[in-house]
Amino acid sequence: MPRSALSVKLNEPDKQQLLQWSTAFGTPQQVALRCRIVLTAAEGRSADEIAAKLHIDRKTVMLWRARFQQQGLEGLWEVAPGRGRKPTYGPEKIQSIVDATLRSKPKGMTHWSCRLMAEAQDVSKSTVNNIWQSHNLKPHRVKTFKLSRDAKFLEKLTDVVGLYLNPPQQAIVLCVDEKTQIQALDRTQPSLPLKKGRCGTMTSDYKRNGTTTLFAALEVLGGRVIGQCHERHRHQEFLRFLRRLNKEFPGKVPLHLVMDNYGTHKHAKVKAWLTRHPRFVCHFVPTSSSWLNLIERWFGELTSKSIRRGSFGSITELKQAIDEFLAAWNEKPKPFVWTATVDSIVAKLSGCRQTLEQIKPGCTLPRSRKAKK
Repeated sequence: MPRSALSVKLNEPDKQQLLQWSTAFGTPQQVALRCRIVLTAAEGRSADEIAAKLHIDRKTVMLWRARFQQQGLEGLWEVAPGRGRKPTYGPEKIQSIVDATLRSKPKGMTHWSCRLMAEAQDVSKSTVNNIWQSHNLKPHRVKTFKLSRDAKFLEKLTDVVGLYLNPPQQAIVLCVDEKTQIQALDRTQPSLPLKKGRCGTMTSDYKRNGTTTLFAALEVLGGRVIGQCHERHRHQEFLRFLRRLNKEFPGKVPLHLVMDNYGTHKHAKVKAWLTRHPRFVCHFVPTSSSWLNLIERWFGELTSKSIRRGSFGSITELKQAIDEFLAAWNEKPKPFVWTATVDSIVAKLSGCRQTLEQIKPGCTLPRSRKAKK
């Protein structure tokens, strides 16, 4: 006489969770099958009917009905001891590959590749790739950085971040800077358009048709950008741009300007003009800390979405493209929200300094003074 099948009852949350797991793209196939077994069993079908419908063995159906009754939803994801594929390499081999990646270099080269490491460790390149992915190692990538040596780093950092996180009442915060030497590059041949199976293409060589400089100010709260192109980036052009800002924001509302330490911003005539217009309050970021100025983030948007893939036969065409991007941006401006606190930034930079000092014991960097509580 055949054994009676265990009855399966599902509440609505469990049923929805099983349906989601069974159809989700990232669910392992074995887990999705177990979900379908339980869902079909909840319909009141026998083990033989479920096995025939899902094309599996009756014992498999009985096993996972019982496992679900004992362990619930989480039991469907567990692998019983002794089951599954045994690891080909032990932890010692994995650790040796990780250590070699972090502490050595291939002869005559700057970094490891999967194939070079596989040859050196006598494993397959897919094994190296899996180990690197599991340990979040990316030897082929590199990022640039520079630590500020500004003696008043913490003071300026606190000032600028304070404007972002707690802007003053009845005032406007503007991030101001110049994007210099924007080149009007014209490709020597027409670019090929995007189509199925092929990305858009462009020639690697080009013709230079001059440069322009964009003076821009980002309104931190609203995300609106005021821009103006000039041939040069002297203090005369900067004064013109300040006058433009004075007209764009009429009245006596204070304008807090976040700027870098470029000489034009501290020219004697610029200081004199700012003295005559006390509504302009300047806040300077620390040296080598352009990442603190949010307008740099907007410059990245301009470059990636308008300039880098464009072809400009003249400076006039380049300026027109910049103006069109400005107009499109200001139709639906998107403010950049600053979230990093002073303490989190200082903690991260302190870790960088310690790492650099360990790598080069003779190289010392000035440490930021602790903020007064």
